[in-house]
Amino acid sequence: MNGNTVRKILVLGGTGAMGVYLVPELASMGNQVTVVSLDNVENHNPNITYICANAKDDSFLRKLLQNQYDAIVDFMIYSTTEFANRYEMMLEHTDHYIFFSSYRIYANSDTPITETSARLLDVSCDKEFLATEDYALYKARQEDILKASKFENWTIVRPAITFSKFRYQLVTLEANTVIYRAMNKLPIFLPQEAMPIQATMSWAGDVAKLLSRLVLNPKALKETFTLSTNEHHTWEEIAAYYKEIIGLDSILVDTETYLSFFDPSWRKAARYQLLYDRCFNRVIDNSKVCLATGLKQSDFTSLKSGLIKEISALPKNTVWEKNILNEKMDAFLNQR
Repeated sequence: MNGNTVRKILVLGGTGAMGVYLVPELASMGNQVTVVSLDNVENHNPNITYICANAKDDSFLRKLLQNQYDAIVDFMIYSTTEFANRYEMMLEHTDHYIFFSSYRIYANSDTPITETSARLLDVSCDKEFLATEDYALYKARQEDILKASKFENWTIVRPAITFSKFRYQLVTLEANTVIYRAMNKLPIFLPQEAMPIQATMSWAGDVAKLLSRLVLNPKALKETFTLSTNEHHTWEEIAAYYKEIIGLDSILVDTETYLSFFDPSWRKAARYQLLYDRCFNRVIDNSKVCLATGLKQSDFTSLKSGLIKEISALPKNTVWEKNILNEKMDAFLNQR
């Protein structure tokens, strides 16, 4: 790692749910942060530079990497082929490359999940599932590419469900359904099967604290970390938080009815997400990342407090447009 007092960090796709907290966190630590995103961002922080560009454009990226960044944090979503074709380019031009995987790679577990817990890719017997490029599978395949490479300057991070500005999850549903229905005083439909299952949701500000302390941390090299709180609740309890905070009512339905609300083009992915993640008990042991970063569970925001913080900060003029999923829920509601 170079001896510069000010470290240069490149964040690819850094304006999403986690990036909006990570980038200012890195800048507050005295780093010079360059963010590449398709979004136009208004910025007044002299330690942050936003570049509106396509980070998947190889010619653009090759030119940018000539700046030889001390670290690269890569939020981009790649197919396995795309990742295989570009990971070497990034690893060759930085001291530390941080690859975003997901906690969804883990198989079901009766005990708290650690970084050595079994992965779906390695233990699933569902041949149809294994033949796909499902999110949980391609992230695991890309992890394997890194681990089998000649490089030693990488870190794999596996975030659990992370809620943030304009992003609030409930089972497999996102803000454009959760908040839309609450604001329009409409109930939401949830799968009965998932309700007693333990889930883990982390506030993005806490994930940013963890991640920022892994960047250029020697303890992180060639290591894998689950980025998460260790707080967990059933989906029934989480639905009750939304009821308390924004008045969201919920109606329970069977799994097939729930999946019927999704657009056919997305239904198979929604099924895998539900059955191979949201219906798995997701209790996280975060001791490894806490040890590496020096943070403690007491440093993290509780789920309820975090949801209140983010939802109460929503601009009053926020518009949530009706989508196909909401339309199908409305039609089902009218037939009852």
